[in-house]
Amino acid sequence: MTDAALIVSDPRIMTGKPVVRGTRITVVLILEKLASGGTEADLLPAHPRLTREAIHAALSFALQAIRSDVVYPMQRAS
Repeated sequence: MTDAALIVSDPRIMTGKPVVRGTRITVVLILEKLASGGTEADLLPAHPRLTREAIHAALSFALQAIRSDVVYPMQRAS
């Protein structure tokens, strides 16, 4: 599976925030944990469904979003 296929966004899951496919683990959670000094070795046992490839995909996704200046519009409740 490619990096792009590992990160998905669905408005029904975590209000549309980008997550690791098949989980409710958000890209933001991964970034927050790494930014606060956590490592892959810390994340993997804490989140058994997370893989090294998914962590790298989250980092790649974040980099592409920053480079592209991507904005994810929030859907308003009807």
